[in-house]
Amino acid sequence: MEVHGSLNLIGYGLSAIGGGIGVGLVFAAYINGVARQPEAQRVLQPIAFLGLALTEALAILGLVFSFVIGA
Repeated sequence: MEVHGSLNLIGYGLSAIGGGIGVGLVFAAYINGVARQPEAQRVLQPIAFLGLALTEALAILGLVFSFVIGA
């Protein structure tokens, strides 16, 4: 039996799962911090969005690498 294909999509799926977990952790920490100190919301919100952007950038890099390696 011969198998055709590549593991690129599995790699992208794993990077997407990692991005989802990362976003969940970032916003869980943000909500926890704002719940403890509501006056710190203005300071914590940009940090949370930066964490979101960096985490999603890693998932996008996983998608790009899956296409680059597959070519």
